[in-house]
Amino acid sequence: MLRSKIAVVLLSGALGSMGFHSIAWAGAEAAKAPAQAASQAVKEKVVLQVSDGDPKTWNQALNVVKNLQQAYGKDKVDIEVVAFGNGIGMLKMDSEVGNRVGETIDGGAKVYACQNTMRGRKLTKEDMLATVGYVPAGIVEIINKQREGWAVVRP
Repeated sequence: MLRSKIAVVLLSGALGSMGFHSIAWAGAEAAKAPAQAASQAVKEKVVLQVSDGDPKTWNQALNVVKNLQQAYGKDKVDIEVVAFGNGIGMLKMDSEVGNRVGETIDGGAKVYACQNTMRGRKLTKEDMLATVGYVPAGIVEIINKQREGWAVVRP
């Protein structure tokens, strides 16, 4: 037992004096490089909750989408806007921000209306902006995205 401890100490000292520790360190740094490159290639994923009936909030949500796309690059961020409850008005045909919603979708973000809210308010797809998508339940969509690692933002 004592001999094996002495051998380890001697071997460690010998390798250290030969510069092995710097080789091991360089190898560790080189191993980090592919991991860092892979992490830089990963897309950011953000889901925005819009459940407020105030057009100022709707505009703020659309501004956040634009700012995220500018900060990360459109091809490096996946963005969903999910409107439910009082926020559903943002996606109605007569919405004050209808043009901006269309521009947001054209810019690569996905915008979804909650079908539960639509049923509760007796809204049909004909009442909604033509370019929006639909999810069965807005809050469930947000919870599922959060479980998948998406950042959840409520402007």
